[in-house]
Amino acid sequence: MKATQAIRPPAHRHALRAMAALGLAAALSAPAAWAQAQKYPDKPIRLIVGYSAGGGVDAVARLLGTRLSNVLGQQVLVENRTGATGLIAADFVAKAPPDGYTLMMGDSALLAAKLLQPKIAIDPLTSFKPVAGAFISPLMIVVGNDFPAKTPAELVKELKANASRYSYATSGVGTVQHLGFEMLKQATGSPVVHVPYRGAAQIVPDVIGGQIPIGVVSATAGMAQAKAGKLRALAMMNTAKLEGAESVPPLADALPGFDVAPRIFVLAPAGTPNEIVDKLSAAVKAVLDTPEAGTAAAAQGTLRAYATPAQLGKDMAAETARWKKIIAEQHIVAEGS
Repeated sequence: MKATQAIRPPAHRHALRAMAALGLAAALSAPAAWAQAQKYPDKPIRLIVGYSAGGGVDAVARLLGTRLSNVLGQQVLVENRTGATGLIAADFVAKAPPDGYTLMMGDSALLAAKLLQPKIAIDPLTSFKPVAGAFISPLMIVVGNDFPAKTPAELVKELKANASRYSYATSGVGTVQHLGFEMLKQATGSPVVHVPYRGAAQIVPDVIGGQIPIGVVSATAGMAQAKAGKLRALAMMNTAKLEGAESVPPLADALPGFDVAPRIFVLAPAGTPNEIVDKLSAAVKAVLDTPEAGTAAAAQGTLRAYATPAQLGKDMAAETARWKKIIAEQHIVAEGS
């Protein structure tokens, strides 16, 4: 007598059952996410900054956080976790629960850091969910009063003719100040030497004193001394007009299309529900749409630059590609490499 064999359903039935199970899970999770978003936020939110208190990113994080508290009805507490060009803060946020209560105020340096240190665990494009673009921070090229060039066109001409005479200072390898000036070097074919400093507080006095001929600093750091007649604000690295620096011409006058400025944005851990991200993004927009926020941002040397989560994601990807290209072509390596 033959042994009976268990009748097995065709393989495609297993696949259909699996798909049905996934569909059911998605259907069940969608209302849960919606319900979570409906009550969000019901406790304070942490906005993590990877730089020390008083710096540029910290200042606009506090500007935004205070006003977000009013819009969201919960405190938004700025918390500084410094070190490794913002990577310590980024790692902390990437590993936080994706519930909308731990966010990061990041900037363009985070994108370059991954390119210069590929072994780091986080990836700005995949470890986070974009929430909102918030600000850009215009950069200024400053020179001593005896520097031969007085306009962007004269600067380009001088760099092409006498590049070996010059060096330039920025606040560090891989910063937008550094990468932006490397784009200028590439455009002019100039082998100007980069000298990394710890920050504008050291660069500006050295430009004034003649220890370094060219500096790339935030617009506010350069403009105050330019108005005092201690140095010359030669060019802006982007085309947007910043209050108080309207008279400083952009590099684009000499190099059409040249437009470089650090981007400052809000990120959430990957996996944060879309409903919560959308609520946060709308709150950021509500803050930035107020004239008072524009005035406060200008006082910090920044410009409002709201972007939706989708647009911010595209902007971050495009900027990463831009820095990847310049890092490869100019053979830039991380300090200590």
